[in-house]
Amino acid sequence: MFTKKEIVLELKKQLAIDFNCRSEDFDCEDNTLTLSAKNDGRRVYSENKAFFSMATMGKGAVVSADEILHPFLKDFIKDKKGIWLFEQHNLFEIEKEVQKHGKTLFQTHHLFLPDTKPLDIKPDFEVKWFEEKDIGQFYGDKRFPNAFCEKYEPERPDVLGVCAVIGGEIAGMAGCSADSKLMWQIGIDIMPKYRGKGIGTALVGLLREEIFKRGAIPFYGTGLANIHSQNIALKCGFYPAWVEIETLDK
Repeated sequence: MFTKKEIVLELKKQLAIDFNCRSEDFDCEDNTLTLSAKNDGRRVYSENKAFFSMATMGKGAVVSADEILHPFLKDFIKDKKGIWLFEQHNLFEIEKEVQKHGKTLFQTHHLFLPDTKPLDIKPDFEVKWFEEKDIGQFYGDKRFPNAFCEKYEPERPDVLGVCAVIGGEIAGMAGCSADSKLMWQIGIDIMPKYRGKGIGTALVGLLREEIFKRGAIPFYGTGLANIHSQNIALKCGFYPAWVEIETLDK
């Protein structure tokens, strides 16, 4: 079992790989600018290296970008607090710059790490588990866009799922993908008529505990305004740990 300190250290190691920087850069008050790179061991959400990506753990921001953006970014980030770079007026200026190169900013990802206090979950529904070999049946299933990927992704495979069965039907599904060897991301989908009954919290909690048992670190991501999803994370012993944003092709 990991300690909270060990989990945070592992996150910084992973982010250092992803953003081509040093782990300690996430402890700096100053912002850090690096060249984007396809480093071994990175979390792979695109086959291309990042054109622009930015993350903060609450102090300075680390910005990883194509060298064509560096002249603009060096000046733009030098006198700004890292956390405020994620405010709309600053993102608007970054958006104008990346659009010159056929890119657009994607959503901000609000990401959560787990505390280490064990959860005592006693679900009042039937629980069914799915191992990696069983998950293929759900690819393309529009009921579960958050629990599983749209298709098999070898760089971040779906490795585990757990569902609530009520009256013989699936009421909700939580799944996780191995975004890196050690960090597994949880997603959750609850069928409309079963929402608001605590099923999502129970499934995410069950999955969180099982990921720990398998020697990995669970993490949880959601959007800025998805209050319901954020509350599930908080109820399951997760806490806000970092924020990321990146670009997509227009």
